[in-house]
Amino acid sequence: MTSSVERSLVITGADVLIDGQVEKGVTIVVEDGLIVSLSGRVGPGVEGPGEAEVADPATAMPPNQTVIDGSGLLAMPGLINSHTHAAMTLLRGVAEDVGVDSWFNDFVWPIETNVTPDDVRLGTELACAEMIQGGITSFADHYFHEANAALAVADSGLRANLGCTFFTSDDTNDLQTSIEFAQEWHGAEGGRITTSLAPHAPYTCSDDELKAAASAARQLGIKVHLHAAEHREQTESSLQRRGVTPIAVLEDTGVLDAGAIIGHGCGILDRDLPILASYSDRVGIAHCPKVYLKHGLDRLTPIRELRDCGVAVGLGTDGPAGCNSIDGFEAMRLTAMTQKHLERDATWLTMADVLEMAGPLSAATIGVNAGAIKVGAKADIILVDLGGLHCQPLHDPLAALIYSIRASDVRTTIVDGRPLMVDRQLLTIDIAELTKRVKGRGPQLASTTHNSPQRRYEL
Repeated sequence: MTSSVERSLVITGADVLIDGQVEKGVTIVVEDGLIVSLSGRVGPGVEGPGEAEVADPATAMPPNQTVIDGSGLLAMPGLINSHTHAAMTLLRGVAEDVGVDSWFNDFVWPIETNVTPDDVRLGTELACAEMIQGGITSFADHYFHEANAALAVADSGLRANLGCTFFTSDDTNDLQTSIEFAQEWHGAEGGRITTSLAPHAPYTCSDDELKAAASAARQLGIKVHLHAAEHREQTESSLQRRGVTPIAVLEDTGVLDAGAIIGHGCGILDRDLPILASYSDRVGIAHCPKVYLKHGLDRLTPIRELRDCGVAVGLGTDGPAGCNSIDGFEAMRLTAMTQKHLERDATWLTMADVLEMAGPLSAATIGVNAGAIKVGAKADIILVDLGGLHCQPLHDPLAALIYSIRASDVRTTIVDGRPLMVDRQLLTIDIAELTKRVKGRGPQLASTTHNSPQRRYEL
């Protein structure tokens, strides 16, 4: 398990998104996976070597240097997917037009008893291909048989934080398996793969196991990635049964103190905000808007309140069995529009705010040094084409990125300074062969007639 990064990479002639502003004609120089220079910027604040030092890299290109012409394209930080279940690409479309309880109990959890370790590798490979094509360069994953997911990530070249899901009621997917996976894979691929411990949720894992997970995470120096306060009904149920909210359970069991990636948080109440604020240096919330709308949930993650108390809120897609697509641009667009609608305030959550959520705040949520184009950051960069008719005329590039762009407008995807896709051609995954394998396996997974899962979704 070794990392393969380009020793040297130069992107020339691109406009570049830096700190929420588009700079014209910037040269980006990458060494050993890190951005070491941004030059030729219009205006103050030139970083790294001056223009004279890298003005024409093509004329003085060392033999180990790759040059990518960014002319006519916009370079921006790769998107970060702060919560997903990548292998569930193989379950895309198996449960539609049903309530969230039926979605789990009648379809997804019974079907998941069919999922094999090989399926997890195949489904994760499919997800990685989709993410590379759509400009997602990092993601936080939460699923079973995660060692097989890690193999797919390693081959793909993407950056990922991976957690092996466990339930108290499941002897196969248990805490010890999650710990062993985390120990084996944390820091693999030259640091491109990191890990978390991954209890499913407070309602499917006992307090004792949450405490044990928090203790193990502190010892390993990693986070706990789980679902909590997924919607209002779940929080109300916890209050009725236990007298405390799911967020309070996470504090009482030490999960927040260890550091946590919290999926969803739509049921976070005002009383939870001071608790979360106390751990804002190590806890982030992953907001996945499409699945909330699709499942008809009655409220969204309280982004304004969380931002006001200093808690990072990143953007995620959730698993493709629920949201159907792993599309970071779609997540940005839905977040911007639903937040304005929720607050009845068209000035709330600006375009720059949404880009910050998809980049630096998602990076903070999952704990990676990425999400921005700046000297010293990981060279996770995408080149997007804003020349399509759906973006014309280009009065405001940020407006195009939030409200007009399509995932297919991503031309080039780079992770750790290594191109994974150039001019829409994937370099690490054979799409034709992958599609053939997916079509051969997909229909066999959908049966629910003989399956009895060991767990049940309850409000």
